[in-house]
Amino acid sequence: MRLLIVNGTNLNLLGQREEQIYGNESFISYFERLKSEKAVVLEYFQSNVEGELINALQDSNHDAIVLNAGGYTHTSVALHYCVKAIK
Repeated sequence: MRLLIVNGTNLNLLGQREEQIYGNESFISYFERLKSEKAVVLEYFQSNVEGELINALQDSNHDAIVLNAGGYTHTSVALHYCVKAIK
């Protein structure tokens, strides 16, 4: 199984900002630990740019996608319709 993890706005700052809320581990560090499990093939994409997130989702040929759109979760109609279009 191939799984794509897509992180949106400001999630590149995990481990650097508001450590009392988000902790002090970067997502890249966490992702490396996830990959060591070998249960699935994991790939990762992060962008602060809405259109780049949409392109990554539309271009994906993975079996599954985990999307954390960050701030776009509440505001992006474009991401909403992109996700609706994914089979």
